[in-house]
Amino acid sequence: MSGFTQDELKRKKVGVLLGGLSSEREVSLRTGAAVAKALRGLGYDVVEIDVGKDLPARLAAEKVEVAFIALHGRYGEDGSVQGLLECMFIPYTGSGVLASSLGMDKVFAKQVFIAHGIPTPPYRAFTSAEEARAAVDSLPFGLPAVVKPSREGSSVGVHICKTREEYLAAVEAASKLAGTILVEQYIKGREVQGGVLDDEALGVIEVVAAREFYDYEAKYKSGGTTKYLFPAPLPPDQYERVNQVCLAAHKALGCSGGSRSDVILTPSGEVFLLEINTLPGMTETSLLPKIAAGRGIDFPALCERLLQGASLKA
Repeated sequence: MSGFTQDELKRKKVGVLLGGLSSEREVSLRTGAAVAKALRGLGYDVVEIDVGKDLPARLAAEKVEVAFIALHGRYGEDGSVQGLLECMFIPYTGSGVLASSLGMDKVFAKQVFIAHGIPTPPYRAFTSAEEARAAVDSLPFGLPAVVKPSREGSSVGVHICKTREEYLAAVEAASKLAGTILVEQYIKGREVQGGVLDDEALGVIEVVAAREFYDYEAKYKSGGTTKYLFPAPLPPDQYERVNQVCLAAHKALGCSGGSRSDVILTPSGEVFLLEINTLPGMTETSLLPKIAAGRGIDFPALCERLLQGASLKA
């Protein structure tokens, strides 16, 4: 099923799915509220649905005809809700079941990136804390290393570990979160993010965080201390290379709609893809809206573009 025209969508009931059951619930509530406000301002018939275990009944009761997925993390960004909507024949925004699931699992996503020749930091994956602890002295890339849970977003549970003690503590913390434990080689460089919309690279933004890296606190609780530079002040060849890598990642996973990828750019100009976000945040501090705005697409127009791409992907 293909996307809709503006006139078709304005005759339909649009359900903005927000909140949810993941560790990123708070961010999703903000994303969903912003999206619902923008779409209402454009004349769409919108209902906000806080996603819980009763989601199928809520969708039916509200007679939702198109879903705008404003969820983040598990049960929303990982293919779960996408599969439910496919079964209910409700077109939805963003990527389909497989792309969402792959994008949410950092280990499987890296395997796809490597298969497509997309540069990403060397890594090891561990199924238990015991296994990860035992490997502390035999990591092929040594310390410093980055420890993260494989199925969380918004940098939840991400730690840069410079010492053995920091590594062991990070492994313990990651083991309490979703997915396997991913340990990556730490690559020092500039943190930049690239946005993609409808299979087009939108551009690159640089994040200058007051903290050690662009973690959850810097993203959502920085109080204005994080700086955003768009377009990222890079040499033209490096800027284009980041755009190429982000678009390649989007296409390699088979993503739809919008995505945002996190990239490290080394002092020598090497580009390393860290991960892709198949449902990037849509809050006042979120990066995809900032990138789109820099390209002349304001927030309501971005929401409308994403909504017009709603479809069944299976």
